[in-house]
Amino acid sequence: MTLGRTRSVTLEGLVGAVVEVEAHLSNGLPAFMLSGLPDKACGQAPSRVKAASVGIGRSLQQERITVNLSPASIPKSGTGFDLPIVVAVLAAVGVIEWPGVRDVVHIGELGLDGGIRPVPGVLPAVLSAARAGCRDVVVPVANAAEAALVPGVRVHAVPHLSDLVTAYGLAGDELAVGMPRSVPTTPAESAPVRDLADVIGQSEARQALELAAAGGHHLFLLGPPGSGKTMLAERLVSILPRLSRDQSIDVLAVRSLLGVRTDNLEIEGVPPFIAPHHSASQAAIIGGGSGVVRPGAISQAHHGVLFLDEAPEFRIAALQALRQPLESGEVVVARARAAVRFPARFQLVMAANPCPCGQGFGKGAECHCSPLAKRAYIGKLSGPLLDRVDLQVLVPAVTRSWLAGEAGEPSAVVAARVRAARGAQAERWTGTGWSLNSHVPGSRLRRGPWRLAPRVTSDLDRALDRGRLTLRGYDRVLRLGWTVADLAGRSTPGRDDLGAALTLRNQGPVAA
Repeated sequence: MTLGRTRSVTLEGLVGAVVEVEAHLSNGLPAFMLSGLPDKACGQAPSRVKAASVGIGRSLQQERITVNLSPASIPKSGTGFDLPIVVAVLAAVGVIEWPGVRDVVHIGELGLDGGIRPVPGVLPAVLSAARAGCRDVVVPVANAAEAALVPGVRVHAVPHLSDLVTAYGLAGDELAVGMPRSVPTTPAESAPVRDLADVIGQSEARQALELAAAGGHHLFLLGPPGSGKTMLAERLVSILPRLSRDQSIDVLAVRSLLGVRTDNLEIEGVPPFIAPHHSASQAAIIGGGSGVVRPGAISQAHHGVLFLDEAPEFRIAALQALRQPLESGEVVVARARAAVRFPARFQLVMAANPCPCGQGFGKGAECHCSPLAKRAYIGKLSGPLLDRVDLQVLVPAVTRSWLAGEAGEPSAVVAARVRAARGAQAERWTGTGWSLNSHVPGSRLRRGPWRLAPRVTSDLDRALDRGRLTLRGYDRVLRLGWTVADLAGRSTPGRDDLGAALTLRNQGPVAA
């Protein structure tokens, strides 16, 4: 045999395409040529393949080999193509004679000694292979746990190239290698999360946090240092429902691209909480990078919480870039060759001090910031960005009287109400494609069967007429009003519910 074939997967973001890996032997001077738009890491595969083949007793130094990665018009990146290339070459030279090898997907990096090493992005790659109808996937042992999360695929984990060659030699109708017993296929217990009972006082901010969790609303906390803004934000995930299996796989697919370890996998776990430092670049927040495009913090927070502490300290370009993902639930990173899409359905929580020195609260006697400095500081959070934030709450300084008060409700109690409210929303929006009030288009709430009576929306209508609300803000208050009613156990919001929603929105920088 002078032609060998097998399969692999190339990724563009989280979307993959099955690649046919073809190896051909021909007469002539020894050479190893690789075509099909490989990047630099992929283009170095011939050197690793030659060294690894020596370890199984079959030198390729004197062969003239041409390998093509088809379709050749799609860019191929990373070292995960090492394994399919060596399998196709060994099939071409007759070391592997099992005909079924051409239908098996191979993903993995080769060591010079023939060891098969882990690579990032195995979970989205296997998901793409499954959608394309592939049923057998060979991966490194270290990537086996994440690959096994994909239903309908037989995962074969191999530690060394010699083990894979032996398995192909023993194969009958099926590949004779499976998951090793030492690889965990069930996730470890999740790390404990912080409890809402730790927060002293702040009843209104706690109410806003509960509303944010119940309806999936975005939240902005404005207050002096030490008032508990960060504590509140960190405890949001403790009252959110645990992720479903499908949501967990979405989250883990993003983490897999970043090289997640198998001992950090968790199915049906706590939603992610991502808190980047304020010095993070726009690419780190949104996604991007030179060469291979990587997901940013907003994609890592998919189905979870993105917390921007000291939000005005972030770069203005990074803050402005949040506007489109907040509306669409995804981010598109454009490059010359392609536009890469990443999921970004996250809850945004921002926290800020009232001024650069942080003392501009109450009478502001200790504040030494000029009015111009105050305006410039808060002005970094533009109106269009804040207009997309449903809840804008003032968090006052902690007083001594709160220390002697009773402890607040624990997260478990609040989480039960959140689950009940989300259950009401899921029932209301059954069959529409939405499950949370925050996802429902405003036009749906302003027209048709969900339109509220004019006497109920009178306060909102007046605020819109006076320019205190934009139409986007009007819609967001409507959504928030429905969530207020859901938490109270009412099937339809009343005027008081919309009034509470309007109050919890109008405490932001403009009101302050």
